[in-house]
Amino acid sequence: MTDFTMTTDADGVATIIWDVKSKSMNVLSLEGWGELDGLVTQALAEASVKGIIITSGKPDSFAGGMDLNVIARMKAEAGDNPAKGLMDGLMRCHGILRKIERAGMDPKTLKGGKPIVAALPGTALGIGLEIPLSCHRIIAADNPKAKIGLPEIMVGIFPGMGGTTRLVRKMGAMAAAPFLLEGKLSDPKSAKAAGLIDEIVAPADLLARAKEWVLSAKDADLVKPWDSKGYKMPGGAPYHPAGFMTFVGANAMVHGKTMGVYPAAKALLGAVYEGAMVPFDTALKIEARHFTAVLMNPSSAAMIRSLFINKEALEKGANRPEAPDQSVKKVGILGAGMMGAGIAYVSAQAGIEVVLIDRDQAAADKGKSYSEGILDKGMARKKVTPEKKEQVLGRITATPDLNALQGCDLIVEAVFEDPAVKAEMTAKVEAVIGEDCIFASNTSTLPITMLAKASKRPEQFIGIHFFSPVDKMMLVEIIRGKATGDRAVAKALDFVRQIRKTPIVVNDARFFYANRCIIPYINEGIRMVAEGVEPALIENAAKLVGMPLGPLQLVDETSIDLGVKIAKATKSAMGDAYPDGAVDEVLFWMADQGRMGKKANAGFYAYDEAGKRQGLWDGLAAKYPVADDQPDLTEVQQRLLMSQVLEAVRAFEEGVLMDIREGDVGAILGWGFAPWSGGPFGWLDIIGAARASEICDDLTARFGARFTTPKMLRDMAAKGEVFYPAKAVKAA
Repeated sequence: MTDFTMTTDADGVATIIWDVKSKSMNVLSLEGWGELDGLVTQALAEASVKGIIITSGKPDSFAGGMDLNVIARMKAEAGDNPAKGLMDGLMRCHGILRKIERAGMDPKTLKGGKPIVAALPGTALGIGLEIPLSCHRIIAADNPKAKIGLPEIMVGIFPGMGGTTRLVRKMGAMAAAPFLLEGKLSDPKSAKAAGLIDEIVAPADLLARAKEWVLSAKDADLVKPWDSKGYKMPGGAPYHPAGFMTFVGANAMVHGKTMGVYPAAKALLGAVYEGAMVPFDTALKIEARHFTAVLMNPSSAAMIRSLFINKEALEKGANRPEAPDQSVKKVGILGAGMMGAGIAYVSAQAGIEVVLIDRDQAAADKGKSYSEGILDKGMARKKVTPEKKEQVLGRITATPDLNALQGCDLIVEAVFEDPAVKAEMTAKVEAVIGEDCIFASNTSTLPITMLAKASKRPEQFIGIHFFSPVDKMMLVEIIRGKATGDRAVAKALDFVRQIRKTPIVVNDARFFYANRCIIPYINEGIRMVAEGVEPALIENAAKLVGMPLGPLQLVDETSIDLGVKIAKATKSAMGDAYPDGAVDEVLFWMADQGRMGKKANAGFYAYDEAGKRQGLWDGLAAKYPVADDQPDLTEVQQRLLMSQVLEAVRAFEEGVLMDIREGDVGAILGWGFAPWSGGPFGWLDIIGAARASEICDDLTARFGARFTTPKMLRDMAAKGEVFYPAKAVKAA
C-alpha cells in the first residue's frame, strides 16, 4: 500500500495525492519520501505533464508532520556513525524538496520549470508545511479549524527539512521568529495575513483553483526570491544595520527564555544567523548540520520521547483496562469553587452535559459565571462565537438541588479538603445517583482508599486529581484506590480523553505522584533559606536548570497557608518519622507574619498593590541572614533536582507509579519538571544511574537521609542499566 499516488488529467496537470490509509492524518515515513521523490521525478520527466498539484486524500488536513521513526531509522542504518547517517539522510531529503523547488528549470536562465502548487485541505504541520514551502504556491481551503505552522520546537527539535531556512528568507528573521521559536500555529486566514501561505479559497474550489494557477503560471512565478539575482533578506541580514539589531535582540530573547538548557532553540538561532550570510544551498547544509547536532543530543531524544511519543500513547489509552466504551454523557460536579468551576467549563466545552452543585443558588451561579468569563475573553479575541458561548453555557445547569444529579454517569466531587465534609457529600449523593454511576474525588492529598470508606460502592470510587487552573493545565492524575475496579479506571480515562487532557494512572498513596515530588522540591528550597543560602541563588539555580518557577515563587503561587496545612496534616500522620521540621520553622514563621503568598500580596516575594512581583522580600534576611560562604550553583541545582527525582524513583519502586512513561509525562505537564530532560527518568538516563548514585551518596553524607540512593537505582548502576528502552516500561 502506497502513501502517495499520482494521476494526470487531459489538460496535463498531474495531481499527487498524499493519503496514509492507516492514519487519520498523514505523516511522512521513509518510504513515503521515496514515493514522493519518484512521482515528482516522473512528472517532471514526462513531456505531457504541464504542472503538478500536491494535495491530501484527507478531507480536513494535509499532514500532521514527520513520522519520528524516520529519524531513528536514519540513526540505526548509519551503524557506528549515526551523525553521518543523519546528515546524509537530511541532505537527501533537502535534495527532494530542492527538486520540487527548481522543478526542472534551467539553472542559469531559471526558465523551463513546471509549476508545482500545494493545495491544503486543512491542517499542515511540520513537514506538512515544509513541503508546501518548497512549492511555488500554497493555496489553502478556508477551513477555520485548520492549524498551519511549524511546532517542532515544542518537542525539542526545530524545523530541519528546510522550513527554518525558507521561512526566514521568505519573511525575515523577525517575522518568522514566532513560528520558529514559539511554534505558533495559525488558522488559514491568519497564516495568509502573516505570509505563511499565498491564497485561501472555498474548500469545494481548492483543486480547481490549484489547477487554474498551474495552467496560468509564468516562468517568473516559479522562481523563489532567494534564487533570484539581487535577493535581499526581508528585515536585513546579520551584517545589515537593521538585521544586526534583530539578531542581537533574538539572541537575548532566546537565552532569556531558555536559560541555555534547550539545545534546539540555540541551534535554530545558529542555523538562521549563519545561514543568512551564505547562498541558499549552503544555508540548507548549515541547517542540516545544526539539526543533526540537535538530533544527536540526548535532550532532544528525551523530549521527543516524552512530549510526543509517550504523551500520545497515554492519551490514546496505553494503560486503559479492558472495558466497554465509558464516554461520559452527563457529569455532576460537587462544589462550584475554582476547581469545580474549571472542571465544569472543560466538560461543557467538550460537549458533556454538566450539573454544577453548590450550597445555594448564588454560589452555584458564581461557579457557572467562571465559564462565561472564559468564553467572553474568547469572544473578545474572536476565538469564540456568540453561538458557541450559548451552546457551552447551555450545557451547564447550576443548582443547589442534589436531585438534579439523577441520570449522571460520573460524579466529580470538588468540595473542601476535609474527610468529614467529603464523606457527608458522598453519602448524600449516592442516595440520588444510579447504581452504575462512577464517583470520583478531586483531591490533591487525601488517600482515595480512606475516602472510599464512605461509599457503598468502593469499586466505583476513584480519584481524579485536576491541576489548577483546570482550563490551562494539561495533566490529570487518576488515582486507583485499593478497591477501585477496572470500569472506574476506564471511565476516568475516557472522561479525560473527552476533555482533551493527558492522563496518568497511579496507585493510592499519600500525595499520590505529582505532589509527592513537588513538595520535596519546595521544601528543599525553604530548607536552604534556613541554612543561609541566598534566596536569589536558590530561585535562579532552579530556572537555570529548566524549572519554570523557583521553589520560593512556587510556594507563593500555591499559597503559604496551604503549605502550613499540608505540613500539619503530614506531621500528624507520620508522627516521629516526620522529616521536615526545619522547613516548618520557616513556613510557620512566614504565616505568622501574615505573608501567605501571592494571594495576600506578601510572601517570599514582595508584590505591588496590583499583585505584580517586585523581587524577593528583603525582610527574609533579617530572620534568616545570608551566610558569607555560599554553595556553588551545581550543588544547589543537584539538591533541587534530586529532591524530586528520588521521589519519582521511589514511587516507581513502591508501585505507586506503574509506568515510567506516566512518570516522565506527568512530571513535565504537572509541575514543569525540566522539560529539556524528558522527565525524571529521562534525566537519570542522560546522566546515568552510576553518576546519579554518586551524587546521591555525596548529598546524603552532607545533607541527610532524604537523598539516600533507592535500591532500584543502586542496582541499575551496578548492572549498567537504563530506564529507556532496556528496562521494562511497566513496573513488575
